[in-house]
Amino acid sequence: MKEELEKNPQSTISSSQVFFIHVCCALALAAGFWVAHHVYSLNLVFDPTKTLCLIWAIEFPVVILLFSCCRQKPEKCSYFTAIARGLLGLPVGALLNALGALALGAPVGLQYLEKTVNWSLLMSSFTFVPTACVYGSSWTDWHRIFACTKPNGPLEFMLCLPAHGAVIGAWFGAWPMPLDWERPWQDWPICVSYGAMAGYVVGMVGSFGLALKMHAGRKQLKAE
Repeated sequence: MKEELEKNPQSTISSSQVFFIHVCCALALAAGFWVAHHVYSLNLVFDPTKTLCLIWAIEFPVVILLFSCCRQKPEKCSYFTAIARGLLGLPVGALLNALGALALGAPVGLQYLEKTVNWSLLMSSFTFVPTACVYGSSWTDWHRIFACTKPNGPLEFMLCLPAHGAVIGAWFGAWPMPLDWERPWQDWPICVSYGAMAGYVVGMVGSFGLALKMHAGRKQLKAE
């Protein structure tokens, strides 16, 4: 699969490759929950710090290994260089996600530090690491995909939609936090994490649907 991905430039990445990458990322997410629950008897509600740590520790390697295969200009950027960019992107993205969460009202204090750090690392795996592996520090591409929201081709939709889905999902997930229901899942960052993961999965489904549509459009053009 690695060789097949590397042979295809970003504009011609196939819908099957998009499907393969998204399925692997979704399975890694599910595996994180499974390991937390069945191996360590943890869950997100009663021990969010350790659970989030397990989830991102399983999700991140899968994301970085797969998206490094889709790097831009593979003749100039080796697979291991793309991995190094992803490794660097993880803490940078986590810092940006943490600052954004704090600016929007996430609780501050030492008792929340580990929770915020692990949540931010998971969010970075969803939002920042894939694009860091593919485009590195190319500001033009980052600006087009995220600031202008003008992705071009299946690969860029594969980067854009899950990332936006995770952020929007986290924002919607934060809505129950200030309500006086006094439920344990309202604590930071439990409902925000559930929202982010749900949005991430919805974004993956959406990007795969667009990849199928683009692939069908290309076949139609060739037929004509």
